[in-house]
Amino acid sequence: MTRPGFEAARCIVVKAGSSLLQAGEPVVAAIAGDIHVLKSRGVRVVVVSSGAVALGRARLNLPAGGLSLEQKQAAAAAGQPRLLDLWDRAFAPHGMISAQTLLTLGVTENRRSWLNARATLATLLDLGVVPIVNENDTIATDELRFGDNDRLAARVAQLVAADLLVLLSDVTALHDADPRASSAARPIHDIPVIDDRIHTMAGGANQVAGVGTGGMRTKILAAELAGGSGCATAIARGTDTNPLLSLTRIDHGSWFHPAASAANARERWISGAVSPNGAVRIDSGAARALIAGNSLLPVGVQTVEGQFSRGDTIRILGPDGTVVACGVSAYSADDARRIAGCRSEEFESRLGYRRAAALVHADDVVTMTGGENIP
Repeated sequence: MTRPGFEAARCIVVKAGSSLLQAGEPVVAAIAGDIHVLKSRGVRVVVVSSGAVALGRARLNLPAGGLSLEQKQAAAAAGQPRLLDLWDRAFAPHGMISAQTLLTLGVTENRRSWLNARATLATLLDLGVVPIVNENDTIATDELRFGDNDRLAARVAQLVAADLLVLLSDVTALHDADPRASSAARPIHDIPVIDDRIHTMAGGANQVAGVGTGGMRTKILAAELAGGSGCATAIARGTDTNPLLSLTRIDHGSWFHPAASAANARERWISGAVSPNGAVRIDSGAARALIAGNSLLPVGVQTVEGQFSRGDTIRILGPDGTVVACGVSAYSADDARRIAGCRSEEFESRLGYRRAAALVHADDVVTMTGGENIP
């Protein structure tokens, strides 16, 4: 039997752990081959790849065992070029292009930086590029870092509104006991809800391989984080033949169901974050377009009220002052005033720069009315 959720996924984030990168180029090539097949089906794919520190450690002849923060940062700097080269060579036979994207925890926790990162990743995906995301270990500190790429991958899944997060490592699935310690451990292939029982099954990092900072516990926490945004999560062994495509089978890997639909999760976040000070009043044509599921373009904006920053959630008022929607603004209040009523080709002369064509993108809008009273 097959997993309908895998077949239906249109955007997938794939995380490859350090242990897989240490396993050699054939493993990376197999993942790249599956990604090529998925992309040929119209699936957008982002890769979150560990391995820079491990590759850099070998390159710099650093000793085995724990490294200081400064040594890890040096290793990451030396290893990141090799990591990207490894993926580039794996994608080359398929005619695919990859692009380095380095993130920090601060980027994903700041709304303005979040929007910038999301726009960059969306543009890369629109261009058919496979983004290779990693934490920027060369500048991250112990106080402000993801700590493991499972958590980073979950945040990236939120960034790109992924349908599925795939965590590939050296384990086949979540088991009811540690399979490295018990031969009686049984895999759990379907997890509808992450409860206390599931949490108790978490183990530690891969002490046998001696690489990586994650483990089953971080993967379950990542599945929880992604699931809250409407994204399913799969855990599987990355060294298997067709490590991604095999997930279509219900007896392969572990499948964590999302806690909510992506649309509902996004709507709850937007609706709960409305700034009381920011609003735009729009004309009837823009209001009808918004209700129909389109973005709000500045040409339809009549006035801008209050003060708000780029990334703030604002109220969107119809011609009569009724709230017709709320959404995340791509521009500050001051810049929104400058381009209100303008077409996109006028933005650069008004602002001195050109960014998004929409003041509020359709993906960032929650409508409050069915549009029956819009003239």
